Amino acid sequence: MALLPIRHPQKDFFVLDISDVVPKDDTASMEHPIFSLATKPDHRHLTYQNGDHKLKIVPSGNGLPTIFDKDILIFCVSQLMAMKNQGKEIGKTVRFSARELMIATNRKTGGIEYKRLEDAFVRLAGTQFVTNIKTGGKAQTRVFSLIESGSGFVFKDDERMRLDYCEVILSDWFMRAIESNEIVSISEDYFRLRRPLERRIYEIARKHCGKSSKWHIGLEKLQAKTGSNAPLKRFRLNLRQIIEEDHTPFYRIELDDKDLVTFRPRSAKIELGQDIFIPEWADEKAREIAREKGWDYYALRDNWLSYARAEAGKGNPPKNAGAAFVNYCKKAKSQRG
Repeated sequence: MALLPIRHPQKDFFVLDISDVVPKDDTASMEHPIFSLATKPDHRHLTYQNGDHKLKIVPSGNGLPTIFDKDILIFCVSQLMAMKNQGKEIGKTVRFSARELMIATNRKTGGIEYKRLEDAFVRLAGTQFVTNIKTGGKAQTRVFSLIESGSGFVFKDDERMRLDYCEVILSDWFMRAIESNEIVSISEDYFRLRRPLERRIYEIARKHCGKSSKWHIGLEKLQAKTGSNAPLKRFRLNLRQIIEEDHTPFYRIELDDKDLVTFRPRSAKIELGQDIFIPEWADEKAREIAREKGWDYYALRDNWLSYARAEAGKGNPPKNAGAAFVNYCKKAKSQRG
């Protein structure tokens, strides 16, 4: 399954300059299965335990918050951390336009997205959590929600009501994470991942592997961390599909015959063939070109790889693989995968 297209290659500079805000996620929700992976309303009452950490979740009338609902929290956390890093005062309330959020999280801006945003507010504010998971060195032991409230300001346009400006009040649980810097940067390509499970697995890899040379975990324990309720056989198949497609930002995943899952950061030098490497600077530049033109980076890389390997087989390997790859990206026609 291909990555979602880059829907907004040209940022909207007439609104808040979201292009300079790096997406960030809180480590507590990355560690634990707080969000549902279901694509349909999920009304399960859940209980998770990992060592001394306990988590009980009671859904709202609209069901549990989904991994896609989390985009709202990532957006809010990212905005607050950007302000904090600039030395500005921050608080629990974040106000933004629905359009800003949709652009930042690579969503469509059609009418149905506004309805989905309102539904997400209901799930985020209405779902109840009881946990001893710490944020900011303090455990939250009372019943709480991920956001205290979420509201939309509406205006009338051609006799239709449409969500415009939004206001979210984050919970104390989330604010403690922000105030204590229990936050990490994540890849913008996170918002291009189609599968809920793939998003969740990326979060786990980012939290546990980070920039270490590798991190491994048993398949059953990984499934528990994701919150997937699929049979283990099905979960294994889903993971193998993710591994084969190899879209997970920054990480490669391996699964051996003993159900050991290993995560490794993609090398600063990406090996494309015998004695052919893309250095880190060229990889970053190529991704930037792909984003600017709204192209599929992986299609660009794969097409160049085929060409470079063919030339190497003829005894003509690129003298400077990084420069050659970047030059190819600049001159290539649209690549959509």
